[in-house]
Amino acid sequence: MLKIAALQKRFGGVQALYDCSFEVAEGTITGLIGPNGAGKTTLFNVISGLYKPDGGQILFKGQRIDGLPAHRISRVGLLRTFQIPRVLEGMSVFENLMLYPHDQRGENLLWSLMGSSSVVRQEKDLRERAREILRFVNLFPLRNEPARSLSGGQKKLLELARALMSDPSMIMLDEPGAGVNPTLMQDLIDRIKELNAKGRTFLLIEHDMDMIVKLCHPVVVMADGRKLTEGAFQEISRDERVLSAYLGKRSWTF
Repeated sequence: MLKIAALQKRFGGVQALYDCSFEVAEGTITGLIGPNGAGKTTLFNVISGLYKPDGGQILFKGQRIDGLPAHRISRVGLLRTFQIPRVLEGMSVFENLMLYPHDQRGENLLWSLMGSSSVVRQEKDLRERAREILRFVNLFPLRNEPARSLSGGQKKLLELARALMSDPSMIMLDEPGAGVNPTLMQDLIDRIKELNAKGRTFLLIEHDMDMIVKLCHPVVVMADGRKLTEGAFQEISRDERVLSAYLGKRSWTF
């Protein structure tokens, strides 16, 4: 579904991505791990259109998307969340979801002037969809609360819910487990598994190895701006290159 080919990104004299190449197969939950400074978040920012690459290609479902602005990339079905949730804190949880769907007719001047009943029907359908998604992520009881009142873990679930409002083919999650308590962590894991079982593809950055073990196959390891190796976690956790670059030569058994 997603192909990264010889991707490069520089910031002045710093080479953040260097000939980075790997693929994400449709229907997988692919993990992306590596030490701090490996280039993981930079890679996410390039894929999602926040940064323009200095070389290489990105193909999503066979279509080149490298260099496209973020809003056009989201429209082809590729969305991402952020390590620090970017919720609209002054709006309610429900209102946060209602802003996300593409091509809302009520936002179009021509449709509004026409007063078409289709605007009303679409609004009704989107409101029901938002309710269903909030039930799915267990945030429905908080739907009328301001987003600022949510805990860190609940904001991560809200980001996932907002992404689902656009019905993407693939979601990139940037450290979804960071700052999340164990109860909400399991809730988040269950939601991701359920979405994946229904055909949604995921690529996620995560430092919590327990979450990687529970969710991801395969796991891609990055170091120094490029792919170091990939495979099942049980395989890469015994790779001397990974132990040296990321796990600090600790012994991991699962």
